Amino acid sequence: MHTVQSTDCGNPPSRDLLIVVDMQKDFVFGSLGTQEAQAVVQKVRDKVALHTGELWFTLDTHQKDYLGTAEGKALPVEHCIKGTEGHELVDKLKAFTSHARLFEKPTFGSVEMAKALEGRPDIDKVTLVGVCTDICVISNALLLKAFRPGLAITVDSACCAGTTPENHEASLVAMKSCQIQVI
Repeated sequence: MHTVQSTDCGNPPSRDLLIVVDMQKDFVFGSLGTQEAQAVVQKVRDKVALHTGELWFTLDTHQKDYLGTAEGKALPVEHCIKGTEGHELVDKLKAFTSHARLFEKPTFGSVEMAKALEGRPDIDKVTLVGVCTDICVISNALLLKAFRPGLAITVDSACCAGTTPENHEASLVAMKSCQIQVI
């Protein structure tokens, strides 16, 4: 895992955390890209630019043996292979990593990120944005809810895209049922 620690530039720490889920080239423009994902890039960039609190990114991270893994057998499309261009964040978000923490994750949700949040009682609000709503966004939202049940967790639906528009909507309904605020 590669992490970059946040900097506070002398300002008091904010209690708000923005998590950008898997806004990587392969999910937007590459092997698993969709028009819906492309349509949210600027919205995500704008939300990140306006955010004054802490910023975390997740990176779906696979190895060259991806097709031989359980996920690779279920979804036989190579994507987000570490060291490839498809693993990189989309260009519009790269500049924000200098003051963010990055979590590489080998599967849908990041247990490491959930544990990091569990150890941060100073954070009292989390907003998630990114792709894919119905796979990695929902997985991370539910993990965070499991590790910090009392935490206010919000998903900004306008800054998310699913594998299909129908799957996006279905996952929003599921998250609402699990007491995650959807805006």
